[in-house]
Amino acid sequence: MSISSRFSVGIHILTLIELNTDGVSSSEFIASSVNTNPAVIRKLMGMLKKANLIVVQPGIAGAKLAKKPSEITLFDVYKAVNVVQEKELFSLHEHPNPKCTVGKNIQNTIEPIFLTAQNAMEQVLKGVTLEAVVKDISLKESLI
Repeated sequence: MSISSRFSVGIHILTLIELNTDGVSSSEFIASSVNTNPAVIRKLMGMLKKANLIVVQPGIAGAKLAKKPSEITLFDVYKAVNVVQEKELFSLHEHPNPKCTVGKNIQNTIEPIFLTAQNAMEQVLKGVTLEAVVKDISLKESLI
């Protein structure tokens, strides 16, 4: 299993909006960059808007960031696009055999490990801003 691609696409959308200062960041334009259907982009943009990460106006094409890139963390995006529910990044298999020593104890043993791992990942995401992503892409583009 992997984290939903909504997360990377959400980062893509926000980064493109920030870098597309001279153009209109419509769902069609963003979809062409992501290489997906504009309906997928509109759904994700709705989630980003609900999380107050972007501003869109009905009837007007394009979106703008609602905050400075330095104020948006990857954790904000992760939460906005509902990648996982609270404390559910790792799923535990259901109904292990309670008559088996391992089956009886496995969930209580690995659940705290999974929670620690999820917390560690989320802390890393809280420390990375959209600004860092934008700067890295800009730097890579200037090297071409």
